[in-house]
Amino acid sequence: MPGRIRPTSAASPAFAALDAARQAGLVATLAGLYPSPVSIILELGCGHGHFLAAYATEHPDQQCLGVDLVSHRIQLAHRKQKRLKLTKTAFLKADAAETLAALPDHVRLAGIFILFPDPWPKTRHHRRRLLQTDLLDALAARAEPGAWLAIRTDDAMFFDWAQAQINNHPSWHLAPDMPFPFEHPTYFQGIKGPFQSLMAVRNAD
Repeated sequence: MPGRIRPTSAASPAFAALDAARQAGLVATLAGLYPSPVSIILELGCGHGHFLAAYATEHPDQQCLGVDLVSHRIQLAHRKQKRLKLTKTAFLKADAAETLAALPDHVRLAGIFILFPDPWPKTRHHRRRLLQTDLLDALAARAEPGAWLAIRTDDAMFFDWAQAQINNHPSWHLAPDMPFPFEHPTYFQGIKGPFQSLMAVRNAD
C-alpha cells in the first residue's frame, strides 16, 4: 500500500486545517458506520474490494471494512458492495493508521487481512513497508484477544521480514499451523508468481 502523498505545503496552516477536517470526517463516518459495540473484519489495502466482497458474501453476519488509498479502487469496491447488497460491508478511501485511530472505542478487530502489500524491496525503503511496529501496536490496541492477522505476499524477502516483525512484537505471536481464514483469488494473486501466507494471533493481555 503506497503512502499518502502530501503536497509540499503540508506544513501550512491552510493544509493543516484541511487535514484536520478530513480526519474529523473520517471519525464521523466511522461513528456512523459503527454506532454500537461490534467486532469487525478489516482489510488494509483492499484494492477493488474483490477479496473482501467475496469474504463478506460467504460470511453475511460479519461486519467488514476495507480501506485503500486509491480513489478509483474504492469506487469500484463500492459498486461491488451495492451490486451484491452487502449491507454489513463498507469501503473507505483512508490511510491505515488514521483509520485505526478514528475507529470508535467500542469497535474491536476480530481479524485483519493484508494481502500482497507493496514489499518495498530496497533496504532504504523498508521504512515505507506497511507492517511496521507502529502499525502492529495500533492493530493490537484494537484487536480482540485471539484475533487473527492474515498476510499473503509473493515476495520472499518481505515474508521473512514480516515474520521477524511479528515475532519481535509483544502483542502478537506467529501461528504457522493456523489455516488461512478464507481462500479466494485476488487480482495480485492472479498476476504474480508463487506466494506465501503468514498467520499471527493477538496475545491475551
